[in-house]
Amino acid sequence: MSKRNYAASVSHTDATIEALRGNRELAVEYLKAALAELDNPENRAAGLLALRDIVEAYGGIGAIAAAAGIRQESLYRMLSPKGNPTLRTLLAVFNAVGMRLSVEPAPHVHA
Repeated sequence: MSKRNYAASVSHTDATIEALRGNRELAVEYLKAALAELDNPENRAAGLLALRDIVEAYGGIGAIAAAAGIRQESLYRMLSPKGNPTLRTLLAVFNAVGMRLSVEPAPHVHA
């Protein structure tokens, strides 16, 4: 049996972060999708983890925490699957990554 040398694989998260870092429009759409998930309690963890990917892509936890005026440990907790960010901290993080929060109408649900 011969031994084959395979190239090291890249994790999905690392590949996502690299793609977000290299494509600002993708990052904006990715963040919009993440925010939509924050509205659903069953999918909140996915939204927070996506926001964490954005933070990692645009400077990393330490740099973004410093820029946002948030303790690094607090930012880690806020962006964990059970995190519960406040509007103030979300706005500070968006500002630190060079984005802003916007509002759009929700789809109408007819009874």
